[in-house]
Amino acid sequence: MINQRKSAPDIRRHLLWEYDFDKFDFNRSSRLVIERVIERGNLKEWREMILYYGREKVLAVARQSKQLGEREKSFTEIFIDSEFNAA
Repeated sequence: MINQRKSAPDIRRHLLWEYDFDKFDFNRSSRLVIERVIERGNLKEWREMILYYGREKVLAVARQSKQLGEREKSFTEIFIDSEFNAA
């Protein structure tokens, strides 16, 4: 399920440095956002990503991604079910 809340996820602007952050469509570009947070996000951003996009969407993007390596994909699987994901 996408967009479990109305406001955009609270992530650092520089993760999407090449886009106009104020006009960025987080729903339309969910794959890009999820990949960026997996690659470069901190713990807070991981939690924001999961809260915004939902566990299933994050896992589906990670599994299907051509951008992410096996290491990032495996870490995502582990993190989603870990106690670190609890806010």
